[in-house]
Amino acid sequence: MPLSPTDLIAGPARANNTGVGAFNVVQLEHAQAIVAGAERAGHPVVLQISENTARYHGSLRPIGLASLAIARRAAVPVAVHLDHAESPELVHEAVELGFTSVMFDASRLPYEENVAATCEITDHCHRAGVWVEAELGEVGGKDGAHAPGVRTDPDEACAFVAVTGVDALAVAVGSSHAMLSRDAVLDFELIARLRAAVNVPLVLHGSSGVADTDLAKAVASGMTKVNISTHLNKIFTRTVRERLDTSPEVADPRKYLGPARAAVQAEVARLLGVLAGS
Repeated sequence: MPLSPTDLIAGPARANNTGVGAFNVVQLEHAQAIVAGAERAGHPVVLQISENTARYHGSLRPIGLASLAIARRAAVPVAVHLDHAESPELVHEAVELGFTSVMFDASRLPYEENVAATCEITDHCHRAGVWVEAELGEVGGKDGAHAPGVRTDPDEACAFVAVTGVDALAVAVGSSHAMLSRDAVLDFELIARLRAAVNVPLVLHGSSGVADTDLAKAVASGMTKVNISTHLNKIFTRTVRERLDTSPEVADPRKYLGPARAAVQAEVARLLGVLAGS
């Protein structure tokens, strides 16, 4: 399979033991801010659109095509990625739209069913030249593989990657989705064991809950792709709230969405520096 833009970003990062920032797009301003931040930092970036966000917009097409257009105009490499898709139909739509990678999440299923479903998705995507990320971990709470206390077994991860042929693996090492505080406790020894066991990039989900120092340590221990969403949403929302509190008479959305976009841009640039070790 020819290398996809996502592989051209994640592959060298894994080889150089640096991190790739993958940030979630909720609306157009997020995509603009993330790409502008990457251009400011001079680093590649991944724009992620989740199944929940596609549902919010009514379908994947509107926000997906907008993100693809922004990515194509960028001065740095930008991949457009479908995040946490549980629907094979949505994966197929992303491939048709031109997404360069997908994350298919069957981690809630029993292991053998996860393997079978992921194999089907990988075969379909690879025939289209699209990079596939999967997830492995025990089911536990609404966070699935990223519920507190859940961990990915290195031997099982090695076997899973070998049989499914996926290009990256999201693993459970102590982070959790939608954390509002940055105090997650990661298992760095497990990250190192997983890196040794698996020959594809590892992905850290729930990275909004991880402090800067631990993000850098996670990358040094073996993580490659680092997903961040809630942390940027907090900054976006706080900036909007501050702007409206200061000028309650404002009616033009550009007057408060613009500053929020600028704040996210600055934070993306800063975080990419953290992940790159600069």
